[in-house]
Amino acid sequence: MSEDTPILPVATAADPAAGPVPPRQTARGGERMDLTNGPITRTLILFALPTLASNILQTLSSSVNSIWVGQFLGESALAATANANIIMFLMFASFFGFGMAATVLIGQSIGRGDIDAARRASGGAIGLALIFSVVIAITGWFASDAILRALETPAEAFALAHDYLRVTFIAVPASMLMVTLMMASRGAGDAVTPLRFMIFSVALDIVLNPVLILGLGPFPRLGIAGSALATASAGTISLAAMLVWFYAKDHVLRLRGRELSYLIPDIEELRFIIGRGLPMGAQMLVISGAGLVIVGLVNREGLVTAAAYGATLQLWNYVQMPALAVGAAVSAMAAQNIGAHRWDRVTSITGSGIAINLLMTGVLIALLLAFDRAALSLFLGSGSEAIEVARHIQLIATWTFLPFGTTIVIIGTLRANGSVVPPLIILALSMFPIRLGIYWLGYPALGGDAIWWSFPLSSLASLAMAWIVYKRGNWRRTLHQPGVPG
Repeated sequence: MSEDTPILPVATAADPAAGPVPPRQTARGGERMDLTNGPITRTLILFALPTLASNILQTLSSSVNSIWVGQFLGESALAATANANIIMFLMFASFFGFGMAATVLIGQSIGRGDIDAARRASGGAIGLALIFSVVIAITGWFASDAILRALETPAEAFALAHDYLRVTFIAVPASMLMVTLMMASRGAGDAVTPLRFMIFSVALDIVLNPVLILGLGPFPRLGIAGSALATASAGTISLAAMLVWFYAKDHVLRLRGRELSYLIPDIEELRFIIGRGLPMGAQMLVISGAGLVIVGLVNREGLVTAAAYGATLQLWNYVQMPALAVGAAVSAMAAQNIGAHRWDRVTSITGSGIAINLLMTGVLIALLLAFDRAALSLFLGSGSEAIEVARHIQLIATWTFLPFGTTIVIIGTLRANGSVVPPLIILALSMFPIRLGIYWLGYPALGGDAIWWSFPLSSLASLAMAWIVYKRGNWRRTLHQPGVPG
């Protein structure tokens, strides 16, 4: 980011509870960007890029760790990690909505210059995350076997999955606190600090995995438990380092003195976070459930099609990243402008987000389709018959991410003012009755291609519904926040 990136003062004269104002610094130094003034498109791009980089790093880390496990421990160990990771994804997805609800509070509080309210919302989210994660860790430790049996984990992978899952559950509190801090920081307009510590965490994780799996140097050989312990250690060390950074830099969300009581959310604040968070968490579960249904339909088409779809999903993970990053940036930026009563900028923020997403996603789609054979060979091998099937899937369905990304941006704007139920309804309708309806109606004529056509057609339907809500809905009403009169 450029040195002249505008930033928002940490406190105002009308906010004595916020404490002394730290020196102004640039976003490059880890301070917040001013999301309520200045050029919208440029600011949105600069704010979204660190989030995009964080998403890419996280995905690459997961891929590299899978390579370590597969190469050193074999297919059974790789299957074990896959089963455990499904469980962890569901755990984090269930809390995701609460973190996003707190982010809305933080963003709007920062926008109106109420630093104390931002710290109160951040502290409440952290306290809730700590309670939630400790309960999950204890429950998961004792229920690991039952969970794996419910997933019908293959017998040859069961013992390995048990060891991996138990260690992973121990690390849940540190991991969930890290994610919550990163979300809160972005809501406050600081996307650089989360990126800084994501880089640190990923580097540690990648280095520690082979060391603890194989027992290199003075470390014992731990096998698959070493992979889980490497990830857990990297997350815990990164969390400690991020907390030290927050206080050393006097981050806007750091808590001191009486502010530490904010870690215990009050009833009104808890009601807001849970009331807005449950529908947002449910959105993640709807998307996950729809993905599982599609996997079942794909498996009916045979092993070659299943392999082709698996490779395609690996590439699609990267294609969807600009939409997710830009959507998160739009949500944070819109929330701050709503808090500052700069409604004149909210429409422009949404329009800029849509344009940026279409450009970035369009370029990625074009590159993927131009080099699809080489990209698919990385996962399937150059001589696999699944490559042509995967190329066929790509040609039909990859452009799905253009309307998908536009919908994500619109939903990000709705979410910025606490409108969370309409997006849940939209996703539920498009992912299940519409997508499955297209499949069942189209299958007699199209066969397996009905699966691939259901992706873009259902995405267009969700975009149409989101646009109607955005243009005609009452989401622009004033959002009542805890502790704010009116």
